[in-house]
Amino acid sequence: QVHLVESGGALVPPGGSLRLSCAASGSGLSMYAMGWFRQVPGGQRELVASISSSGSTNYADSGKGRFTISRDNDKNEVYLQMNNVKPEDTAVYYCNARGLYDSPFWASTESGSWGQGTQVTVSS
Repeated sequence: QVHLVESGGALVPPGGSLRLSCAASGSGLSMYAMGWFRQVPGGQRELVASISSSGSTNYADSGKGRFTISRDNDKNEVYLQMNNVKPEDTAVYYCNARGLYDSPFWASTESGSWGQGTQVTVSS
């Protein structure tokens, strides 16, 4: 089991940038695939980006070219760099860790370990 804590959420103007961080404890991150999800009130949780244990990345169309997911296994941290943010990026962002026996990201929006979320608000 891994414990996740997100940080970095903020109020940012359209076109701005911010970096979300996810710190893990309890188990080394290196064995987990990591993902960032987001959810708006009343909406479904949606995958934003994922990174495998070997560093391969995938992005939802909404973030391609604007978001970058990365990981530092030595620090047990995962990041989401968000550039050129838009009002529709406003959501609570969650960090998610998936081990070998968890469902793949494309199959489930519930599997694995989750952080408490961090609020990102894009507004002028």
